This record gives sequence, structure tokens and C-alpha cells, in this order.
Amino acid sequence: MRNRWKTFQHNWLIKFYAPGIRQSSIESRGDALSFRLGQKYRHLTQAGSCACHSAQAQQLFSRIDTGLSRRSILKGIAASFAAPLLGGTGPAFAQVPARPILLSNVNIFDGTNGRLVEGRNVLIEGQLIKALVASGQTVTDADIIDCGGRTLMPGMIDAHWHSILAGISQMAAMTADIPYVHLVAAQEAERTVLRGFTTVRDVGGPSFALKRAIDEGRIAGPRIYPSGAMISQTSGHGDFRMRTDLPRTAQTELSVAEQAGISAIADGEAEVLRRVREQLMLGASQIKIMGGGGVASAYDPIDALQYSDAEMKAAVSAAADWGTYVCIHTYTSAGIQRALANGVRSIEHGQLADEDTVKRIADAGAWWSIQPFLADEDANTYPSPEQRMQQQNIAEGTARAVELGRKHNVRMALGTDILFNPKGTATQGRQLAKFARWYDTADVLRLLTSGNAELAGLSGARNPYPGKLGHIEAGAYADILVLDGNPLEDISLIADPERTMKLIMKDGRIHKNTLSA
Repeated sequence: MRNRWKTFQHNWLIKFYAPGIRQSSIESRGDALSFRLGQKYRHLTQAGSCACHSAQAQQLFSRIDTGLSRRSILKGIAASFAAPLLGGTGPAFAQVPARPILLSNVNIFDGTNGRLVEGRNVLIEGQLIKALVASGQTVTDADIIDCGGRTLMPGMIDAHWHSILAGISQMAAMTADIPYVHLVAAQEAERTVLRGFTTVRDVGGPSFALKRAIDEGRIAGPRIYPSGAMISQTSGHGDFRMRTDLPRTAQTELSVAEQAGISAIADGEAEVLRRVREQLMLGASQIKIMGGGGVASAYDPIDALQYSDAEMKAAVSAAADWGTYVCIHTYTSAGIQRALANGVRSIEHGQLADEDTVKRIADAGAWWSIQPFLADEDANTYPSPEQRMQQQNIAEGTARAVELGRKHNVRMALGTDILFNPKGTATQGRQLAKFARWYDTADVLRLLTSGNAELAGLSGARNPYPGKLGHIEAGAYADILVLDGNPLEDISLIADPERTMKLIMKDGRIHKNTLSA
């Protein structure tokens, strides 16, 4: 096995660095391999010997070895977990129904209308809603589920989620083996969909593999719109290094967070272009950049402006070339105004914006993705008094920000941003229900379904789910909740999914059904 790996190393070096060299020029000597290069390729050799012994090549192969080892471990562990669940072609948790399903005896919140639609049943075929049919209409060759007069609505969408980082502590995220972090995320993904969130807009973290496993039906979880690594300047909100890690040189290894794909540190236009394009190559549906400080980071103050005009324009240009957009982490008016001036399409947080800045968001036609940061019992917890004081300032700005957004008709989206908080993930629905303090209940539900779906669709050509989300209508994805009660009258129903959500369907697959019981 080791010899085969060495053979691959030699062949790879030749193919990558010197494609003109014939394969026959490789010489085999016992259990070792070498190749000789002429003067033209002398820069690939080390002391006249094989190029694979150079410092650069050895560093590269060490990183490849490490990556292969991690992947092998992850595959082995994942296989051991999956084995009891797998049948011939897929897991048992949510098989694709063999026949159409008719959800009968329901009252429908369709994702937009403030009144329930009565007298209609919902026919599902495959992953889509085929039709809304009259209650008295006979449907043949379909399995019928009687919903007992309950309320049917679209699956909810969290516009600001971290699939990899929500259900794990910050210490574990930064110190645990990478396979462990991803296994915890897979477990949390199933819990997310069982809370009624069938789609999430992931704004930071290496969620590409998790998304693929969910999309392939290997594990349970929501649809994921991935941003990949958060692009951050040195000293920015995505720079998780310690003071002792500075300064970075050309020989410095990537930080733990960068190796894991949580963040990517980029300074200058060229480096920003490179890191953005890397995330697009990996499959990002939108790009996340850090434009200001935050509470969770140790070194960058909230009022700090991050990324220059030129750097922001580079990120926006690279994303636009791929038909998608940039969203930005920032709290302050100055950060928001710089972002808008350079073409950023979505403001994440922004609780410290003044009224003039809010007007600019509206005039630009940009989105404002806001979270219920209220410094209450459901808030992320922080150890230092300074962080808790910053958290309180943001909490005071949340109510003002929502009211200003409503006043100036800004395109609002709702998300939670639960981060490094394993116990807090269970509060996902409860936190979003708090927006009923400022919005009518119907508006909260609309924002959590069709409204957030509109923001997700801003990814244009990079949209991984181009069908209709957040609606109950013919042709829409069959992402459906059936609740025991009417959420238009009682928004708290979305806060207690274990008790109130009797049926949860995503992509036409049933993830939970207690109606028969």
C-alpha cells in the first residue's frame, strides 16, 4: 500500500509540474521509485535527487496524508452509524413514498395568505405538491392521511443558521477531531428538521458534505444553502487565531479554523478573490464576508470596520460572476453603508443601524437578515463581562431595528444565529416566535416561509433548490408541517414542535407522523 502511495506521489508530481515528461522516464529501483529531470525541470529537484524529497513536496504530501486519514476515519465512523439504517438503496428514516400521498381534512396556511384556506386537500407526488384538490374530490391510487382538521403549513426556513457550529461548544469546535465535529452536526441536522425547519441558509461553516449527505437521503436534515468558510480579514470577525499565532508568514500553517473550513483569512483584493472563488468551487450558494466586529470574537471590537472598499468590491464581483451575491456580518451604520456602497445584497445583524442607514438599505433594495438578539434566557452565552455588555447593547438595538425596518419597508428576513450553544438549538422555534412582539402573527409565519424563501432564491444560478420553497401550492416542494392548533392565532405552537407538530414532511419524505397514533 505504501509503495502504491509513493508511486502515486511521483506520478502526480510529474503530471502536475512537468506534464511534458513521458511516463517511461520514471525509473523503478527495487521498492523505491525515482525519476531524473533535465536542466529545464531542475527547480523541481532537491540536491539532485527525486523532486518528492523537496521541502515543498513533503509539506504537500503531509497535508494530503492528513486529509486522507481524516476522510478515512470519517467514512468508517459514518458507515458504522449508517449500517443499521441502510436497506438496499437508502436509509429507513424517510423512504420516498411509492405512491402519491393525500393529506386530507386540513386547514391550510399557504405561506402568504393571512387566512387559512379551507375545503382543500393536498396531493403530494414524489418531492412536489401536485395539486390542491377539493375536499369532496375522489383521488385514486393515493395513500390518504387524515389530518383531523389540523393546520397544514410550509416547512419553516431559518435565514441565519450555522449547521456545523450551532450544536457544539466553541471549545469543542476548535479542539475536537474534525470527524467528531461533523458527526455532531449530522445529529443536530436531524433535530433541526424535527423542529419543523426544512430549510436553512447556512452563513458560515464547512457544511458542503453534510448538505450532500442530506440531499442524497443518507441522513435526515434540512435543505442547506451553504456559504462555506466565512471570508475574514486579518483581525476580523472570522480570525479565530490566538495572539501567540501571530505574525503569519509564507511558511505558517493555516489556523485550525481555516483547516476545518470554518473561516478563510484573506487580505487584499487578490487574496479575497482567491478565497471567494474557492468557496464557489466547493459549492457555495452565496458568499459570507465579515465587515465588522462581534460579540463572539475575542479581539475585534463591534465598532471596527473590516474590509476596504476595494476588497468588498472584489468579493461582490467574484460572486456576481457566478450569478450569486454576498452577505455581510456587521452591526453598525458605518459597516452597513460601506457594504451597500460596494454592492453587498444582504445585511446580517445590523442591530445598531440608525434611521438614515435603514433608509439606505430600503433604497438599495437590499435584504436585512435580523435575529432576535434580546439578551434573555435564550441568548448565546459569553464568559467575559465585556462580551455581555456588548450583547446588552445589541439587545437594546434589536427592537429599534425591527421597528425601523418595518417603518421603511425593508426586505426583512428572520434567522436565529444560534452559535456554539448545544442546549440553545432546541429554542430555535421559540426564539423566532418572539418576532410576534413587533409583527402580526401571520407576518411572522409569512417571513419564516415564503419571505425567507425569497432571500434564499437570491442565489440565482447557484440556487441548489430551484423549485418553489415556502409555499403550499402546485409545483412547490413538498416541505410540509401539520400542527395541532392554529399558528395564525397562537404563534407559540412553533416553539413546541415535539408536542404540536404531528406530521413533518420534507421533499415528500415523512420524517415524523404521529397522526395515526
